[in-house]
Amino acid sequence: MGMNIIYWIVLLATFAGIHFLGSRTELKLWARVVIALVLGVIIGFIFGDLAQTSKWIGDLFVRLIRMLVIPLIFTSLVAGVVSMGDPKRLGSIGLKTIGLYLITTLFAIIIGLSLGSVFQPGQGMDLTGVEPFTSGSTSTSVTDQLFGIIPENPISSLANGQVLPVIFFSILLGIGIIMGGEKTKSLGDVFSSAAEAVLKIAYLVMQLAPYGVLSLIAWVSGTLGMEALQTMLKLTTLLYCGCILHMLLVYGGALKLIIRLPLIRFFRGIADAQAVAYSTSSSSATLPITIQCVQKNLGVSQSVSSSVLPLGATINMDGTALYLGIVALFSAQYFGIDLALSDYFLIALTVTLTSIGTAGIPSASLFLLAAVLSVIGISDTQTALIVGFIFPVDRVLDMARTVVNITGDATVSVIVAKSENELDESTFRHEAVI
Repeated sequence: MGMNIIYWIVLLATFAGIHFLGSRTELKLWARVVIALVLGVIIGFIFGDLAQTSKWIGDLFVRLIRMLVIPLIFTSLVAGVVSMGDPKRLGSIGLKTIGLYLITTLFAIIIGLSLGSVFQPGQGMDLTGVEPFTSGSTSTSVTDQLFGIIPENPISSLANGQVLPVIFFSILLGIGIIMGGEKTKSLGDVFSSAAEAVLKIAYLVMQLAPYGVLSLIAWVSGTLGMEALQTMLKLTTLLYCGCILHMLLVYGGALKLIIRLPLIRFFRGIADAQAVAYSTSSSSATLPITIQCVQKNLGVSQSVSSSVLPLGATINMDGTALYLGIVALFSAQYFGIDLALSDYFLIALTVTLTSIGTAGIPSASLFLLAAVLSVIGISDTQTALIVGFIFPVDRVLDMARTVVNITGDATVSVIVAKSENELDESTFRHEAVI
């Protein structure tokens, strides 16, 4: 009881210190969020399981930003399509977006497979005592996934938070408003105003980010501790290195070499979104913050950001692809399976398809392992053993994967905006405003 009181005194004092930094200094929000991340790790390690008692603060923050996801996708996507003025531009942006997402996913797989091949994380690993883990989930056929994109009832899809059907209906509604001309112009103005209002709410919610992030990170570090990380340190280190390499080489290379924009400004501009992604482990939950950062800090127009980012939160899962590639080789090495070149091709193809369909929620990619591992001859029982080994610390792995995912979304939005002359470079090159 005494330690619990001490924990809350320390936590509230830390909150007060962060609030002081925000109100009395010129420290940017992204810097305060990073400070909160570091302090959360320290507090979690010091107080251990006591950090669970404040997890509700982080859960409340996540709930607030999840509240905005569907309204933001719906209003901003409709407004974005309307602002294009020509449905043909939507096709151009869509093709560029999907093409870039697939290319970056391919690079993520290559990095994951390369690291797995070179460093051999599965060699010498002992899984004795690990309890097999089964999800009890059922796979969905490709046909069902395709039919699931078209909503039977758009209102029901909005109410149930079904992202892909909402995206599909929003695009069609935006096209319908354009085709209606002067008769529907006022409706387009309504959606534009609604999108701006939701973004203002997102800004208010973001002011709570340091407190939510600190609470979540304290819970993660306090619950897992160093012991859990040490049990699979090699795999964890390899994934984090792979994620950093992908962000610097692929995203950084594309920004620096292809469209000639400064990397430091880019990473500063999305620091808030990265911090929220790291703490929540959810691309979907981070979407409102990602949209705000990309528009306000990077100068991407509403028409591009509202089209590219919601799609990215759904289909762009580079972090997941990289992770699945590493774990596939980890599993093959542990079970002594020699892989041929054709096996690497099958892994790459399966990872691409499964990562695209990954839900933007914590640990969703764990349940895709069965599809990936089955193509190289790993049985369901063996898969359950691998998942049972990874599951206790998957949260730490998922945090890194999610950062990669939302960074990729932001990168593609900048590249597409640049190609469409929808990027305000003066804003991009300026200090982050959030």
